[in-house]
Amino acid sequence: MDLIVEPEELAPQLDREDLLIVDLSTPQNYHSGHIPGAVHLPFQALMAGTPPAPGKLPDAERLTRVFRAIGLKPEHHIIACDDEGGGWAGRFLWTLEVIGHKNYSYLNGGMHAWRAADLPLSTEEVKPEPSGIEVSIDPAPAMEADEIRQHLDDDSLLVWDARSPREYSGEQVTAMKAGHIPGAINCEWTQLMDPQRGLRIRSDAREFLAKLGIDDQHKIVTHCQSHHRSGFTWLVGKSLGFDIAAYPGSWSEWGNLPDTPVEQ
Repeated sequence: MDLIVEPEELAPQLDREDLLIVDLSTPQNYHSGHIPGAVHLPFQALMAGTPPAPGKLPDAERLTRVFRAIGLKPEHHIIACDDEGGGWAGRFLWTLEVIGHKNYSYLNGGMHAWRAADLPLSTEEVKPEPSGIEVSIDPAPAMEADEIRQHLDDDSLLVWDARSPREYSGEQVTAMKAGHIPGAINCEWTQLMDPQRGLRIRSDAREFLAKLGIDDQHKIVTHCQSHHRSGFTWLVGKSLGFDIAAYPGSWSEWGNLPDTPVEQ
């Protein structure tokens, strides 16, 4: 199964024993109707939640508890979806990458696209059998502030800021310092969603990003405020074959560190 899977492709495969569908929608939306067999995972489980950088990864022990609770096994192919167009689903798939679980797909458009296609829904809560999986953390898919700072004066790294233009410019203040990482390119996450196609990834994403200077000629690191919105931009970059990592500390860390450079 490809990284990006369409609802119509997934629907006839729901009875596959190796599939584990994980829905990161709000509890209310999950209970109002989800893909049959989908397990609900609250998005808070993916974040350490510690100020000033709540988006940082939990430790391996906590992640082990999370993945055991949803019944993850090494043989599973994961399908991730949410109710917002891919932020939390992307963050979840990035977390799978961090723990070395490579068999995963994103349901293009998530529950918006699934519902628009009038595909089956269930209101039955799925309670998975806990697994005995042990996870460890591979730092490669993540990048920390010090590593980003080391590359600010060369062209080897491109920073993709997935926040709003007002956050990027410094007009909207969300940390001790306002603005953006020097040299970062701003492309707000929602610009990569197609509202006419159930919030699927826009079909011209590669060309759209290239016009902004975001392409496969660079090593890319993406961030937002807490690596939620940039969960989706990481996913889009991954789907396009980019060499892309994420900065989980994001602006909530960078903008609150005393010695990080900022542009406005």
